Amino acid sequence: MEALTGAFFAFLIFLTLSGCKLDKEYQRGVIFRLGRISGVRGPGIYWIIPIVDQKTQIDIRTKTVDIEPQETVTADSVTIKVNAVLYYRILKPDRAINQVENYQMAVYQTALTTLRNVVGQNILDDVLQNRDKINTKVQEIVDEITEPWGIVIERVETKDVEIPLAMQRAMAKEAEAIREKRARIIKASAEQEASIKLAEASQLIIQNPAALELRRLQMLTEIGAENNTTTLIMIPSDLIVLAQKLSESIKDKG
Repeated sequence: MEALTGAFFAFLIFLTLSGCKLDKEYQRGVIFRLGRISGVRGPGIYWIIPIVDQKTQIDIRTKTVDIEPQETVTADSVTIKVNAVLYYRILKPDRAINQVENYQMAVYQTALTTLRNVVGQNILDDVLQNRDKINTKVQEIVDEITEPWGIVIERVETKDVEIPLAMQRAMAKEAEAIREKRARIIKASAEQEASIKLAEASQLIIQNPAALELRRLQMLTEIGAENNTTTLIMIPSDLIVLAQKLSESIKDKG
């Protein structure tokens, strides 16, 4: 009788210990009782009925999915390769287990096809310049699909866009042409501004002829500042005539 009692107590201790479960702060346990879902337990220590209850452990931390490079054709018929990173987290562990067979693979395949489709709806310039817009669009679509699975998509980031070599050369030529156009516009604008200033200066000289002589003297000063230069000074003809008249008058008086 004592042996039977001891065996019974030993069985109870074994039953109690085998039914004790422990989940960490970032873990949850989905409990199935006789094949039907009973609830979600954790974190911490809890007890389930051995044999009757079965536990599936779920990690609710943010997970990272590296989407491999996808070859797709943009809206303007350019073939490119795009890869991205997706971050998701499980909000409802019971749905992630019951609604989809393999939630990790399901999220990956959904992100894969969505990224290809969204990129294909945009032209190359938008893919290169408006990545945030594409990331947001992919996140919204994938999040809508995974919501019934109890999964939330936190963020999608496009990592790299591979462009064909021929297209890279064409884009480089286009950028060079744009820079050359900008340089010519700036030069033409400067010449236009200089011509306006020259026109204004000419009007001032017409109103005051002495200003021309002052400018000429200033020019001679600037030229004389240079080393090893020979300067030829052109004297106005009216000054020469005036000098001749003065010379003749002096001779007559003499």
